[in-house]
Amino acid sequence: MKKYLYNLATDKYKGIGPAIVKGFLFLISLIYGLVIRGLIFFCFLRQNRLNVKVISVGNITVGGTGKTSLVEVIARYLKQEGRKVAILTRGYKRKSIRYPCLAGRQALSAIRYETMGDEPYMLSKKLNDIPVIVDADRIRAAKRALKDYGVDTVMLDDGFQQWRLKKDLEIVTIDAVNPFGNRHMIPRGILREPLSCLRRADIFFLTKVDFGVKLDELKDILSKINPKTLIAESVHKPIGLYNLEKSAELFGTDILKDKRVSIFCGIGDPDSFENLIISLGAKIGLSFKFPDHHNYIKTDIDKIIKDSVDKGIDTIITTEKDAARLYASRFTPHASRILVLRIELTIIKNEQEFYNRLLGLYSF
Repeated sequence: MKKYLYNLATDKYKGIGPAIVKGFLFLISLIYGLVIRGLIFFCFLRQNRLNVKVISVGNITVGGTGKTSLVEVIARYLKQEGRKVAILTRGYKRKSIRYPCLAGRQALSAIRYETMGDEPYMLSKKLNDIPVIVDADRIRAAKRALKDYGVDTVMLDDGFQQWRLKKDLEIVTIDAVNPFGNRHMIPRGILREPLSCLRRADIFFLTKVDFGVKLDELKDILSKINPKTLIAESVHKPIGLYNLEKSAELFGTDILKDKRVSIFCGIGDPDSFENLIISLGAKIGLSFKFPDHHNYIKTDIDKIIKDSVDKGIDTIITTEKDAARLYASRFTPHASRILVLRIELTIIKNEQEFYNRLLGLYSF
């Protein structure tokens, strides 16, 4: 049902039947828009100011726009500059949602991804000396970060809709390939807020610009909405692959040149992963797409392995986010067949201006 509604929202279904459903969804989206505007208005009347710098990285649409990758980049940079940072996130689809969870600066071996959510778990593994606090209540999480870790900065992963918090820097990530969908709000479209809300942004951070075909048009639209906002551009750059069993051993992406592979993922934008693999010179023989944050079970992997073997394919590739939801021990002996693509977000335009804005938060 969720996939069907998303395909309707992105206008992938045509015909009389879908048109009738879209009309109904449009009416719901109008009501949703009114509710959202009301919530924003009342939340801004009673915003909470914290005794730390608050940097928000979020988006205005549903789906993957590279938020978490940017959070990682910013956290590393600020730590390098001597700041004490904590990352606050809700931990989408995690278990035990009534209770907060903490990782980083403590043994990750005692924590499973189900407790944190896949993206916070992945961040914790990469940033093991930066606390990642998973709590739907970001104000409570921020107070804990300040009390327990003496931080001077908290970062909100997926924070654009955290209207109750006063932010020092509002960064909005925008997918250059599909920035706003059909410009309708949920559930008729993919907008979480009206486009006019982009006026709150301090920085527009465009991702996947190497695949965007109307980049100048997108920047013109953003400049009209918010002419004073900095626009930075980035790409997701593949830096290597590793075996699911041996994450410390990274080898070059050149091994994929002209190689026939299978890929699988459960992420917000599976097409971007497919495009990355193709850009490395690989030939995709099979592609398995699961819902975002999919909880893999043994039968899922068994099918991927069997179908690949039947097609004579011996190389199977997934994403790091998906790898966070895979346990090598659970899928033995299949784990040795699975490769994980490691990528990093690289800023290709206005990089120094972007970092200057970050450091400018601490100059007064």
